[in-house]
Amino acid sequence: MKTKEECEKKIKNLTKKDRVFFTKRGNHSIKLVLKLMKELNKNTVLIQDQGGWLTYEQFIKKFNLNIMKLRTDLGIVDINELDNFRDSVLLINSMPAYAFLQNMEKITENCKKNNIILINDASGSIGKKEAYYGDIVFGSFGEWKPVEMKKGGFIATSNRNYYDYFEKEKTDFSGDFYKELLKELNELNEKLNYWEKIREKIKEDLENCDILKSNHNGINLIVRFNNEKEKDKIMGYCNKNNYPYTLCPRYIRVNENAVSIEIKRLRG
Repeated sequence: MKTKEECEKKIKNLTKKDRVFFTKRGNHSIKLVLKLMKELNKNTVLIQDQGGWLTYEQFIKKFNLNIMKLRTDLGIVDINELDNFRDSVLLINSMPAYAFLQNMEKITENCKKNNIILINDASGSIGKKEAYYGDIVFGSFGEWKPVEMKKGGFIATSNRNYYDYFEKEKTDFSGDFYKELLKELNELNEKLNYWEKIREKIKEDLENCDILKSNHNGINLIVRFNNEKEKDKIMGYCNKNNYPYTLCPRYIRVNENAVSIEIKRLRG
């Protein structure tokens, strides 16, 4: 089997979709998907109020689509909220902040009930069952992603009409790209297991801190602080152990005073 076809087969298995299309990058995937929504006259796009990606809102506006921000619990969608937005589009990060997991099964059921097209950003959830859900699943192979190529992305769907639309925007990569991508895909489970071990260690070390939704099977850990002393303690721990971190509030993480420990940046 050719290397590109092997990569396609891997992504199909990881998303449970029949067709896969490779893109220049994750942002290109978002643009193509929103361009299709415009063509379908699906003019209202729902996104989460935190835990999403920087360009969601930017690209929705670029295509003159209406944007609605759903109130969430740290990026996790309240499924009942969707009942208010029939015949729309839900663009959702299935692993908000790379730290939590959406209930994608319930979200899918609700979207079907309300005739909502579900677009799943699985850049973080790839390798987990949350990546299985959506009329369209897309992801990025960018820097610090679970599948890290520093370029490229994908769109996966079982809808033939959607796939035919995306095929017009074919992106060609070299054979070396697909060889490296296949290696990344083959090593994904090992990488996720490595991150999980680090995650468990940090949870033990910081058991007296306010770790947000630590029971979720995400990648990053986000630790809330109430004052400068608590913030300095968390940052000091990260610096001592060479754990990268970013400070919140921040849309792509959480709208809370917190330190996001960026486990996804670590490589074994």
